[in-house]
Amino acid sequence: MAKTGLATSVPRVSASKAVLESALRARKLDSTLSSAMPLAMPSSDCNPFRVEPLDACLYGGLPHGQLCEIAGPQSSGRTTLLLNLIAAATARGGIAALVDTNDRFDVASAVAAGIDLERLLWVRGYATAQSDRAHGALSALERAIKALNLILQAGGFSVVAIDLSDVPPVLLKRLPFTTWLRLQRAIEGRDTTCVLLVSEPLARSAGGLSISLTGRVSWIEPGRYGRLKGMDVAARVQSPRRYANGETRFGAVAVES
Repeated sequence: MAKTGLATSVPRVSASKAVLESALRARKLDSTLSSAMPLAMPSSDCNPFRVEPLDACLYGGLPHGQLCEIAGPQSSGRTTLLLNLIAAATARGGIAALVDTNDRFDVASAVAAGIDLERLLWVRGYATAQSDRAHGALSALERAIKALNLILQAGGFSVVAIDLSDVPPVLLKRLPFTTWLRLQRAIEGRDTTCVLLVSEPLARSAGGLSISLTGRVSWIEPGRYGRLKGMDVAARVQSPRRYANGETRFGAVAVES
């Protein structure tokens, strides 16, 4: 009797496992923390920057269904990189969204980067007044996070970004850790990449990427009225589950793993 019971239970377990694996695969949740990410991802499973060496370093771009971040100090190239990402998404016919926490978005720069404004949802915040900076910054941050959640839950976006680069780090660190877990849950299994634009690495999902930027300005004629020659930017890609393809350089920008 024991052998008969064991024999009949094995097929049931196998069938249940197959059903579970199929369901996880359909929701793109079949990769575990212990599984190795593929060395190359189909272009349909990621959002590229349209910067060939950087996309090659990332094996295609930022993955769908993940919370990623672009981090760096002021004038490090972080905004330019984000505009490239959004422009690439709208050029492919996708719809993008930007939650502009402190109303810093420059439309002229967006057009110059090639963003189709007809395919961009721009959620504007407002600049914090000097007299009420502490309370105003916290209030603006809370509203921005709520707006981001609503957009992610609505779905249908290729890239959803939030600009937190001018939010004081002390306020960001006060946010509950569950804030980022809720964002990740909202895009699991979807063809959406959520991107945080921050001054320093803050949060990413298990399969997400952190791109940390550092920049160095160079001048043709140093001095008070010197002319800007360019800026050398180094980008370091960090992730516990995906690996950048060594080190590459393009133009005045360096990318390393």
